[in-house]
Amino acid sequence: MAIYDLEEQEQIDTLKQFWRDYGKLIILAALAFVLGVAGTQGWKYHKNTQAQAASLKFVELEQAVAKGDVNEIRHVADEIIADFASTPYGAMSALVLAKTERDGGDLDAAAQRLEWAAENAPTEELQVLAALRLAAVRLDQEQYDAALALLDKTPSESFVGVYSDLRGDVLLAQGNVAEARAQYQQALDETAETSPWRDVVQIKLDALSAD
Repeated sequence: MAIYDLEEQEQIDTLKQFWRDYGKLIILAALAFVLGVAGTQGWKYHKNTQAQAASLKFVELEQAVAKGDVNEIRHVADEIIADFASTPYGAMSALVLAKTERDGGDLDAAAQRLEWAAENAPTEELQVLAALRLAAVRLDQEQYDAALALLDKTPSESFVGVYSDLRGDVLLAQGNVAEARAQYQQALDETAETSPWRDVVQIKLDALSAD
């Protein structure tokens, strides 16, 4: 029994020494883990809260668009961009505002909004869409090289057709009929048979083929 007590006492002493040597580190590590978990959960909650608030604000923007109230569109869109830039709603609002400015004839303002969206959108899809619309604005501004530079990137599969179609528009504006025709043909090849947009591309291609 004495031997057992001695072994047990040695184990206790060893544990005490281990705790003296490493106890603080263990406590700090545990605290860091707890704070890390809490921080992650807090960040997720913050992001969800931000997204919910942004979505409600975006509904206001949609209502302003439905009414055709340009001043309200600018006001609400600017608020969303300022307060929720890190969410998809920030870039989406910039796209809405850019269309409003373009429709109103202010191409410089439209380009500025689209440049911001192309650089700051949190998803690749929104970045690509913003760049595509910016290229269309550059075409309106007769800045053909700038438009082609924006369209020079390889887009995701879902955007290949529209990229080719817009390249065709830019090349045609430059007088490069043969290259424009090739781009329209590529756009047609990449467009689903059921897409109503296919008819638009076909009309462009037929018009060039008739020349």
